[in-house]
Amino acid sequence: MPENKETMSEQWAVKTVSDPFAGNLATPVNSGWFTKWFINNLPFYREGLSPNFRGLEVGAAFGYLLYGPFFMTGPLRNSDFALTAGLLGSVGAVHILTALFVLYNSPGKAPNIQPVDATVNNPPKDLFTKEGWSDFASGFWLGGCGGAVFAWLL
Repeated sequence: MPENKETMSEQWAVKTVSDPFAGNLATPVNSGWFTKWFINNLPFYREGLSPNFRGLEVGAAFGYLLYGPFFMTGPLRNSDFALTAGLLGSVGAVHILTALFVLYNSPGKAPNIQPVDATVNNPPKDLFTKEGWSDFASGFWLGGCGGAVFAWLL
């Protein structure tokens, strides 16, 4: 048996990431290759993006996906105004989510910096500043409203 090969029990064992008292565990689910690839390619963690563009991508996805539930299950679903009500409802939800992002950034100190863990190797450092989080929130608002209008146009 080659020396550099891990045994099956070592490969699937649950280990601590850094500090055993922090409760951050590397399991086969959160440290597997597919999970790491998927999470690290999301707009929030993808390398080389500005905070504004991260917010634009995340907001466009949210705005586009929020339109359907407001249009299909909203209180005006059986009226002639269902499409417009879905648009207004999804834009309103994007406004509320943006307000929550702004409130998260409003206390005196900067947002909490995410530590390196078993899934995310390199969290974006420019996002976890007051300016970065503000840029993310403004990009989220623009992308969310744009995504909802795009879904409405379709």
